[in-house]
Amino acid sequence: QVRLVESGGGSVHTGGSLRLSCAASGFTLDYKSIGWFRQAPGKERERVSCVSFTDGSTLYEDSVKGRFTTSNDNAKNTAYLQMNDLKPEDAGTYYCAVAWGCYVPVSEFGTWGRGTQVTVSS
Repeated sequence: QVRLVESGGGSVHTGGSLRLSCAASGFTLDYKSIGWFRQAPGKERERVSCVSFTDGSTLYEDSVKGRFTTSNDNAKNTAYLQMNDLKPEDAGTYYCAVAWGCYVPVSEFGTWGRGTQVTVSS
């Protein structure tokens, strides 16, 4: 079965950290990219970060630069999102999805996971 499974969400205070994982099964992430997205209640889903399993290159949305780090582990077929110095505005459901590159439109990301919840209290 082809799927992505997110894990690692939780509840932290402002300034706290969480590490999310996105594990792929049923297919390889080699030569693909994993995008991280989040959606807060009442807001549209936004892309937060992306990592290429081809060369490890990454991109970040401006609001998370310097605080979030995404990485890839080809051997484990898993992507990670290390989130530090979390803020209340970072709260939401975090999803991962796969595409052939990080710079493709969001519509080209697929195999969406079910998401993992991140809560940040002030």
